[in-house]
Amino acid sequence: MAASADELAGRLARTRARMERDGLDGLVVVDPANLHYLTGYDAWSFYMPQLLFVPLEGEPLLIMRAMDAGGAHRTAATPPERILGYPESLVHRRDAHPFDWAAEQLRAHGFGGRARVGYEGEAHFLSVRSFLALQQGLPDWQLVDAHDLVNWVRIVKSPYELELMRAAGRVASAAMRAGIDAARAGARLNDVAAAIQFAQATGVDGAEGDYPAIVPMLPTGESADTPHMTFSARRLGAGEAVSIELAGAHRRYHAPLARTLSLGRPDAELERVAAVAAEGLELVLAGLRPGRSIAEVHAIWQSHIAKQGIEKPSRLGYSIGIGYPPDWGERTVSIRGDEHHVLEPGMCLHVIAGMWMSGYGCELSESVALTESGVEVLTDAPRELIVKEAS
Repeated sequence: MAASADELAGRLARTRARMERDGLDGLVVVDPANLHYLTGYDAWSFYMPQLLFVPLEGEPLLIMRAMDAGGAHRTAATPPERILGYPESLVHRRDAHPFDWAAEQLRAHGFGGRARVGYEGEAHFLSVRSFLALQQGLPDWQLVDAHDLVNWVRIVKSPYELELMRAAGRVASAAMRAGIDAARAGARLNDVAAAIQFAQATGVDGAEGDYPAIVPMLPTGESADTPHMTFSARRLGAGEAVSIELAGAHRRYHAPLARTLSLGRPDAELERVAAVAAEGLELVLAGLRPGRSIAEVHAIWQSHIAKQGIEKPSRLGYSIGIGYPPDWGERTVSIRGDEHHVLEPGMCLHVIAGMWMSGYGCELSESVALTESGVEVLTDAPRELIVKEAS
């Protein structure tokens, strides 16, 4: 079921409250996750310039390629007359840009006057040419970085969103089971990935699958000391370990999950580090409570691994929710020692005890939702180094 009119109205109101706090008269939104959050729009059109203009007062304006604007009413709650499509002749031109046309339309709709307007400086799909076209086409605007304003509004999930996150967690858990079942000595990594992707797309009873923002990641053997490795036709060998990191996606909401699988008896040092990571993850999940700062929770982890003589320079996790390629994170809080954001009920986090050592690595993670008293774990897999017979 799509987000209700009341759900969307609440999101827009919270966005405008933050805009007013930051002294913004308008906001240019290009991140497809934020477009979806504010309007419900969902299509693979984000590779072309598109924007939602949110004025502090008045109706937002959605501008995109004409062929996409024609069907935007099928998913977006934006009234059809507020969805504008730039002509096909502006696609991939050296001498003109779609946002030249967008600037003309914004002026024609009364938004071209003096205004302090925020833009999404960290968004993946705001190109330099797009920004310059707005800057040149709307010279009376003072364009300022909004510092992921909508992303920060998204950080606390509504009851409706939490249901979608739970469904995404069930899809992730099924995809992980499929990956573990497919991984065996002699299996090609791309066949393991195919089994995972089939489960991601299929979903489970009561939770249909969706395409995830990132492909399955399968660092294997010595390359497991580096995260974010994808897959190839390489075959798994007996005695090797493979880290599986994936996400379940349901109606664009993402729940990531990671585990490491050893095909046969694991190396003693991998076994030791994995046990430390698993115990540390348990301690962190027990320590996540509303009212605590993220730095306090990170200190639990840091104290635990320090006692074992292990260091982890990378962050321990981050906030999650709506995701579109190329990322399922929200670009807001990171679980690390210098993050003092206070935990609140409704926040969702990917807590990842990823240990990337020298020549090997292991990953154990869970997606969680903060409750009034602690956490609800959204994903389900054995919270340990998984050992499977090599044959």
